[in-house]
Amino acid sequence: MISSGKRWLSPVIRRGDRQAGFTLLEMVVVVAILALALTLIVGYRPPWSSRLGVREAASTLASAMRLARSEAISRDGPVSVVIDVAGHRYRVGEGPEHPLPSRLRVELLTIASERRATNVGEIRFNSDGSSTGGRVTIGDGLHTLAVGIDWLNGRVSIGDAH
Repeated sequence: MISSGKRWLSPVIRRGDRQAGFTLLEMVVVVAILALALTLIVGYRPPWSSRLGVREAASTLASAMRLARSEAISRDGPVSVVIDVAGHRYRVGEGPEHPLPSRLRVELLTIASERRATNVGEIRFNSDGSSTGGRVTIGDGLHTLAVGIDWLNGRVSIGDAH
C-alpha cells in the first residue's frame, strides 16, 4: 500500500466497494463479436464476375494451346491438346488434366479425325508449327469468347464469338 499523508491508499482503484475492470458478461460479449467478425471475414468469397471468369478461362486455354505448339516445335514431334467438353477439363500432351470452370459452357470445333468421342476432341500441333486448327468457344450466356487456332501456322488468338 502507498502512504499519502493521512490515510493509506490501495493500489487498486475502487468504485465504491467494487474493483474496476470488466465483468465476465462483458468479456463474453466482446469475444462473441470478435468470433462473428472472424467468421464473416474468413467466409467471404468475392462475387463471380461473368466477364472476368470467361476471360480467365479463355486466356488459360489459349496459354495451354501456345504451350503445346512450343512443345511440338522443340520436341520435333506432334503434341495434342485434349479437351473434354462434358467434363470441363483439358490436357496438354501427356501432362496432367486441368479443370475449366463448371459454370461455363464449352464447345469444341475441330476436324472429324480429331474427335475421340461425342464430347472429347483434340487439337494437334505439328513440329513445323502448324496444327489441325479449330475453335474452342467458352461462355456463360452473357459473355462468350472464342479461342481460335489457325491450321496453317498454329497461331492462337482470343476473340469475341459471333
